[in-house]
Amino acid sequence: MLDVKFVRDNIELVRRMLANRQSDLDLEPLLQLDETRRRLLIDVEEKKHRRNVASEEIARLKKDKKDGSSLVAQMKELGLEIKAIDSRLGEVEHEFMEFLLNIPNVPHESVPVGKDEKDNPQIRTWGQKPVFDFEPRPHWEIGESLGILDFERGAKIAGARFTLYWGAASALERALICFMLDTHTRRHGYTEVLPPFIVNSASMRGTGQLPKFKDDLFKLDGWDYWLIPTAEVPVTNIHSAEILEEAMLPLSYAAYTPCFRSEAGSHGKDTRGLIRQHQFNKVELVKFTRPEQSYDQLELLLANAEAILRELGIHYRVILLCTGDMGFSSAKTYDIEVWLPGQNTYREISSCSNFEDFQARRANIRFRQKGRNRTQLVHTLNGSGLAVGRTLLAILENFQREDGTVVIPEVLRPYMGNMKVIQRGAMS
Repeated sequence: MLDVKFVRDNIELVRRMLANRQSDLDLEPLLQLDETRRRLLIDVEEKKHRRNVASEEIARLKKDKKDGSSLVAQMKELGLEIKAIDSRLGEVEHEFMEFLLNIPNVPHESVPVGKDEKDNPQIRTWGQKPVFDFEPRPHWEIGESLGILDFERGAKIAGARFTLYWGAASALERALICFMLDTHTRRHGYTEVLPPFIVNSASMRGTGQLPKFKDDLFKLDGWDYWLIPTAEVPVTNIHSAEILEEAMLPLSYAAYTPCFRSEAGSHGKDTRGLIRQHQFNKVELVKFTRPEQSYDQLELLLANAEAILRELGIHYRVILLCTGDMGFSSAKTYDIEVWLPGQNTYREISSCSNFEDFQARRANIRFRQKGRNRTQLVHTLNGSGLAVGRTLLAILENFQREDGTVVIPEVLRPYMGNMKVIQRGAMS
């Protein structure tokens, strides 16, 4: 959430920001609500002051044994007026805050202005695209031919966009989770956490999923509970409404969770295979930092996520999202896109973002500056380290062989009983 004073004092800047983000949000209702809010505040404070002065006068009259009944009657009327204004003020402030919650973050000055993904500049690449002497197949064909991905039974059990894993695919998914967590905790210094997979509305609001992205979420009927769309939500809210000590920062957490998304608005898009599922696994990286260190920490977080693909030996590229393509809460985002030879395209496998104080203001996460009693909002960051299902499908497509088998990257073999190749019937 943006600071109210910042929006009020920089209204034209906010309007330009919305235009650069390709947002059609009209700020006029917010300005009108703000004007009404301030007018009501002045009115109610003036009336409360009159009531306080009158109360003192009534007390003096009683002390002097004089009649103050008419003044008492006037104050009763004034009390009713104050009650009505307070009620209206509460409604206006609620509307004002709800509107404010729908304004996206201001992009960092280094973010390029652009309309959509076509305007995202490429920052770098790593590795080489694999060369095959046969026509590489997409992962859904590989998985079905090996008998390790069962889309038909997944749909029977739950519905479209759910998949049943068998044997080696199940083991590979588990191996990837363990490898990612081990790498981030033992080599990169993250603290592993295992948060709840269900959160309340306050947690969703704190990280920016509510109210704007309500339709993309799964809610439990009859409860103030939501299935998490990403571990970013519960892990960021570990420190909601807390004041951290400056010496603790930066804090770096790594968490495995399943993730649940309705994929509203994505009908007909990426319907084949594992790309866009309602349920998927992810290892998430979350950081809490001082403001002056957050962009250095963003580069470090990005490097940590990239390290997984380098260890696996999979070609990828890093792109910087432009204003029209970046997420609602983000001030700057890098995407890591992995090469998928079976589809002859790149696909996002991680987004690494700095939210600055946007989430911290919503979730009230502060730190106390050393040697001073003053508190300040932290900066929060997060990134996938990595999306597990997409990493699995990248392995299937990049390490496939003409005979239909798939070579397992060396770093994963200790997690899979030293299995080197996935072939039909393996670990079934």
